Amino acid sequence: MPDVSGYVRRPASVAECKQIGAVDHATCDLREAVAGADLVVLCTPIAQMRALIEQAVPALQRGAVVTDVGASKGAVVDELEPLVLQAGATLSAAIPWPAPSGWGSGTRAPIFSIRRCAWSRPPHGRRACVRLVEDLWRAVGAAPLRLTPAAHDDLVSRSSHLAHVVAAELANYVLSPAHPREQAMLCASGFRDTTRVAASSPEMWRDIALANRKNLRRVLGVFIEGLQEFQHALATSDGKAIQEFFAKARNVGTIGPARTTRRNNRAPRDALTWTCDQAAWPGPRPRPGRPRRSEHGFAPAHRDRARRRPLVATITVPVPRV
Repeated sequence: MPDVSGYVRRPASVAECKQIGAVDHATCDLREAVAGADLVVLCTPIAQMRALIEQAVPALQRGAVVTDVGASKGAVVDELEPLVLQAGATLSAAIPWPAPSGWGSGTRAPIFSIRRCAWSRPPHGRRACVRLVEDLWRAVGAAPLRLTPAAHDDLVSRSSHLAHVVAAELANYVLSPAHPREQAMLCASGFRDTTRVAASSPEMWRDIALANRKNLRRVLGVFIEGLQEFQHALATSDGKAIQEFFAKARNVGTIGPARTTRRNNRAPRDALTWTCDQAAWPGPRPRPGRPRRSEHGFAPAHRDRARRRPLVATITVPVPRV
């Protein structure tokens, strides 16, 4: 069984990481964590990655692969690739979608679902190194999607980064202390669902917004234009335009849990969501199988029938977390 080492910032996290089974070995010494590693995964805010790689370069072994889970790829590749190449290693940036709720080693999210893993293959990436990163995400049920860093950042600026900005502003405005205290009492499930992502880490989203600011500024402008058109329709009492606005959104559809087809009760392969229980699982690593409906979407066919819950998916390749 490969060894998984983890780098943590606080001494108190060393025991915690071992207790929850996140790693085999935890340390506050970065170079100790990455020494001899075949694969290094950066799981920190984007703004902290360069400083960490600069510290880790002397300990990186030649031929190692460095990847990350940052939500912006262009900045990560531009800043980190020269440093990684200097150590004789290879960088292949990646990001799983969606990420679990919460952050940090102590996160106890009950569900961890990965539908896609978008990742980039830098010009200097070797085929074997790229395959190692791809295999890592397949091991936890993700369907890898290869994109250039520029294409990735353009797409997620609309589907993820803009969505977080909109949710944050909606929460800021509606729940502002300037409004009557009864305002919050009238926020039902629709408001909760729309603003859920506003509870994410402010530090993390500061870094993401700055790293992808060029694309985010552009899509914000287009989004604001759409709101202004709706505002104009209200001002002119244009009922037809208002109805078309909502009808268009309904017809476009929404992104949600994978759905089965009536014919064979199976989900499309590219829509499979791997659902995992975070509780400790004593048995062998589960393998992806025929998807089955569960209360959280789709789970692997190999289930803990006695406990009636999905099995735990674990990473079983050398992944020293930095």
